[in-house]
Amino acid sequence: MVLDRLLHASFYLGLGEGIAAALRYLQSADLDALRPGRYEIEGARVFAMVSEYETRPVDEVPWEAHRQHIDVQYVHVGQERIGVAHLADLTAGLYDPARDLVPAHGAVALFLPVAAGTFAILGPHDAHKPGVVLGAPARVKKVVVKVRTT
Repeated sequence: MVLDRLLHASFYLGLGEGIAAALRYLQSADLDALRPGRYEIEGARVFAMVSEYETRPVDEVPWEAHRQHIDVQYVHVGQERIGVAHLADLTAGLYDPARDLVPAHGAVALFLPVAAGTFAILGPHDAHKPGVVLGAPARVKKVVVKVRTT
């Protein structure tokens, strides 16, 4: 897992072409103008999902992981906490290939504050619990760029 400011994105361009495409997109797109929905960057290989939501209490947010995608999660507006754990340290549910989703549960985690302007890179082994309230509930606009691993 990587957590950093978009200002430092160039440091991570060597992590692979897909991650570089994701970070360049976040740096160059007019994120204020994007509405919730899916945006193709490099077809099905790299695409963005824009969402707007209110942060929720930790016990209301499920754990998730993905097998076919790396997430590059960028908080554009607002702030949240994100829980991160090694998937192997949690109890994983059945994989849903249609949604590329591994649900999980457990209590082993590191919770990190994520302010506007910050991105996280989460690999298939990184279970995550995004959108958790930080202090008081807040409105968040987030762009998650999905990078295909295979």
